[in-house]
Amino acid sequence: MNSPTIKISKMLDELIRSLFDQYAKQTTIIDDVHLIRQLEKYINLGGVMGSPFTLTLANIFMWHWEQKIVEHQKFSIELCGDSYIDDIFLTSNDSIEKLTQILEDANKYHPNIKLTYDIGNSISFHDLQMTNHDGKITTSVHHKDAAEPYVVPFKSDHSRHIFENIIRAALLRALRYSSTLK
Repeated sequence: MNSPTIKISKMLDELIRSLFDQYAKQTTIIDDVHLIRQLEKYINLGGVMGSPFTLTLANIFMWHWEQKIVEHQKFSIELCGDSYIDDIFLTSNDSIEKLTQILEDANKYHPNIKLTYDIGNSISFHDLQMTNHDGKITTSVHHKDAAEPYVVPFKSDHSRHIFENIIRAALLRALRYSSTLK
């Protein structure tokens, strides 16, 4: 065949083949022995993020890990918090020193899991801002610096109800998140 697309295909194959072979080999399973070696590598390095199975394993691990902190908080008669994938927030009446010690101990649960934490009177958890003002919790919408603002293109192929629902959902979220309407 002397089709122009065949010639282009052969040229691209020559240019890209070495790169493809170099990087795709790491994700290709050749035989049973190769699979076992790859699994051993993942055990040491961790799983592939974005894989549904890795997410399930991460949720199981985080649940088990969180239970140690939850058990401590039960004894403090203080348990308010939430988690989402790898983000956690909680409230506590313990001293800052005690909380720091709990979190440093949690950092020793597994060598590949390291926590970063913020302790203070105000916390942002996803798009919610919570602040403790002398024992009174106030909430508001938190705008992440890296997040894109809601953009509603007026010249869109979306139907009118989709256009209206984007605005309605943003307003409802703001109302639900805000403890005051200031």
